[in-house]
Amino acid sequence: MKKLLALTASHLLAVAVGFGAGVYVLPILIAPASPTQQDLQPRASTAQWTATLRRDLKGSDALHWGEGTVHIGPHSISLQGRLAPGPDYKLYLSPQFVETEADFLRIKPQMLRIGDVKTFDNFIVPVPQGADPAKFNTVVVWCETFGQFITAAQYR
Repeated sequence: MKKLLALTASHLLAVAVGFGAGVYVLPILIAPASPTQQDLQPRASTAQWTATLRRDLKGSDALHWGEGTVHIGPHSISLQGRLAPGPDYKLYLSPQFVETEADFLRIKPQMLRIGDVKTFDNFIVPVPQGADPAKFNTVVVWCETFGQFITAAQYR
């Protein structure tokens, strides 16, 4: 009986570790090529605002963070920097700065979802037609699948 319990526990632990590793590694394996500095430069030069993503936000931790410079323009939002890898990242514009999951969920109805973030070293996300970044003041990266705050930066 003890042997059966030990085997069951060890197998459940192995499945849990494998699942966790898969959630972390799979997005890295399937991510498209990251934008190069040459891809990012035109967006940076035409950006209306810039902001800095920092690792030390209240809602960020060792597995959920971002760092670098975000360039916000009328046609695209780009990052020269890095994000912690993860699945199903979405880029939002918020009317106020948020730095925790609770803050995000509280004002999510007032936010505008811009699009998917598919790369973790630099990104470029097109701004949908009709969206006006001037009506907001913060960019937020959010993991939709797990409801996890990743990072944010206030640009106005």
